[in-house]
Amino acid sequence: MHLRECLNLKQPRKFQHLESTSHYLQMTQEQQVIEKIKELGGYATLRRLYEALDFSSWHTKTPQESVRRIVQKSDAIFKIRPGLWALEACRDKILRQFNIQPDNWQNESLFTHSFYQGLIIEIGNLQNFTTYIPPQDQHKKYLEQELGSLADISAIPPFTYERILRKAKTVDVIWFNERQMPTHFYEIEHTTDIKNSLLKFYELQDFFASFFIVANSHRRREFEDKINDSAFNDIISRVKFLDYERVSAFHSSLNIQNGVKW
Repeated sequence: MHLRECLNLKQPRKFQHLESTSHYLQMTQEQQVIEKIKELGGYATLRRLYEALDFSSWHTKTPQESVRRIVQKSDAIFKIRPGLWALEACRDKILRQFNIQPDNWQNESLFTHSFYQGLIIEIGNLQNFTTYIPPQDQHKKYLEQELGSLADISAIPPFTYERILRKAKTVDVIWFNERQMPTHFYEIEHTTDIKNSLLKFYELQDFFASFFIVANSHRRREFEDKINDSAFNDIISRVKFLDYERVSAFHSSLNIQNGVKW
């Protein structure tokens, strides 16, 4: 069965009585979310759902919170990653589409790394920074888009000596200000050694910029152990740990808050 066929399947029994309802606004909130995910191809980030849904009939001051509660509790929806949800009826097809296989940690790691690169690029774009990713990542996929199509620039601005640029251009995501100076450096560490990223940040410490390790929450203790090594005393106060949940929550709520407040 192809994904298109999967999206044409009937919903679970408790929703079948609504399939004959012609008007979108007569659906329950949960059914509206399910139908919108179907329209979006069977999966969606929370931010995309917030943008696509019509909240005019919801009669709540916090519709985004209602959406978050629905995707977390609905039997018809499952979580691919924090901030990314899909239809349970299409689980196998969607995971295959993204090449996510339970027994293949390399594919799983590649998807996760690229997904959070994409979220951070989109956050930077929406905050009016100029976004950059390294050349080796530009053809990797963020969902169905190439990462290179999301970032503003494909070549790193010549903001310093070539020796230092060689280090900087390998950082997973960089945000630049209007003067083409770096303001934020991000390294996504799903399985690789956090120390390697800290060494990069150490070499870039002379710039007025912030540094971030983005990883699963279970790696926080590992990060703390390594950043507290005496070798990193000069940068310990400037490097922050961001877990995937915090990145996805910030990405989804950009329309209701201003400024980067990690």
